[in-house]
Amino acid sequence: MTRQLAIRPDPGGVVPHTAMVMAAGLGKRMRPLTATRPKPLVEVAGKPLIDHVLDRLRAGGVKRVVVNVHYLADALEAHLARHAGGLEVLISDERARLLETGGGLVHARAMLGDDPILVVNSDNLWVDGPVDAIRLLASRFDRTTMDALLLMVPLSRAHNHGGRGDFYLNAAGRIIGRRKEGQVAPFVYTGVQIMDPATIVDVPEGPFSTNLFWNRAIEAERAFGQVHQGLWFDVGTPKAIGATEAMLADG
Repeated sequence: MTRQLAIRPDPGGVVPHTAMVMAAGLGKRMRPLTATRPKPLVEVAGKPLIDHVLDRLRAGGVKRVVVNVHYLADALEAHLARHAGGLEVLISDERARLLETGGGLVHARAMLGDDPILVVNSDNLWVDGPVDAIRLLASRFDRTTMDALLLMVPLSRAHNHGGRGDFYLNAAGRIIGRRKEGQVAPFVYTGVQIMDPATIVDVPEGPFSTNLFWNRAIEAERAFGQVHQGLWFDVGTPKAIGATEAMLADG
């Protein structure tokens, strides 16, 4: 499943060589569409969600993707074999046990290397603004001061998102807090981040959330956010598909 991709020169910052695509979820909120296919293969605007992600990764300069699989894993693997489009694809197999986002990173650790990694959820869709979002993240990521750099959008521009925000940023872009119960936070995590794999240490066994790494980074003042300059859509339910397609059609 490996083919070579010619990478354009990066205009600012070194784009991570490897991206991990989180694709192992059960897709419960997307039922009944996920009764017979994994959520990453649900189509939006004529293309499976994971293909939208792969397009963005390919355009941003990523060379290799590690994709974790669990629910209807055979169908997703077969699709990736046909649609890698020049990306080298490695499968992190979670068929035996779903490990959540943090546990999934631990399980895939040996495939991720020691350079900064790009981590992308497969259930969101974004359109780049004036600058490619991945290259923008790469230009901002500074391993000497950051453990994680999260791509965010203002809550007011988080299309189809039913939440009340996730994080607070200061003027320098450092994450200074998380939304607490009863609060509204101004920024929403898009499901795209760059993180230092050296932070994947001292972890519990089994499933756990990436929140463990973020909380450590926030406490150490090494967690930052970059505001996305384009469009972003939370495509988590069947209803969100139509809304997303309508907004894309309107330009």
